[in-house]
Amino acid sequence: MIITYVESSPVLVWRFDRPRMAISSAPYGGGVGERGWVLNATVPSGYDRLDPDRHVAEIAAELKLTGPGTGLLTAVDVRKVVSVTERGVTAEVTTGVGVPTWAAAPDAAGERIGTINAVCRLPVRMSPAALVNAVATVTEAKSQALFEAGVEGTGTATDAVVLLCPSFGPMEPYGGPRSRVGAALARAVREAVSSGLK
Repeated sequence: MIITYVESSPVLVWRFDRPRMAISSAPYGGGVGERGWVLNATVPSGYDRLDPDRHVAEIAAELKLTGPGTGLLTAVDVRKVVSVTERGVTAEVTTGVGVPTWAAAPDAAGERIGTINAVCRLPVRMSPAALVNAVATVTEAKSQALFEAGVEGTGTATDAVVLLCPSFGPMEPYGGPRSRVGAALARAVREAVSSGLK
């Protein structure tokens, strides 16, 4: 991961020698498939563009990122990223909770939002089901950290996650919080979010 700048705004960039299998909820390059890069860019408070996918594509082009990738946006200064490694799993999280929300809250149009973006790198190849399970693990660990900090909500309306793993080697079948990889992932994400809240 490196920190660079586009139009004076900081951007975190991950580039990989070999594309990695990814599952992503990012506005650009979301879904499941191989990705050669990830970016997490700071945008101004009050950001109101309705085409975040196009915006990420513009940032990627300026940084000369080519091929399949995935990109996130946040009003948090990404230089405040917290990186935690646990048994080969690395979680790099930017935490913003300007207005936390409960997952099952009533609709609230026009509320200010913060964003918790988590980019997590796993050391072994994961089965498709394990990757989906690992997304749930990240969400549970994030919510645990928020609960422990007394935050009134399970996250924000725009939280996003990117999970990456090798696309070769023996396949790990499980990604839940009691699995070998999932347990390390849960602890890393919880610690990163907890530290980011401070």
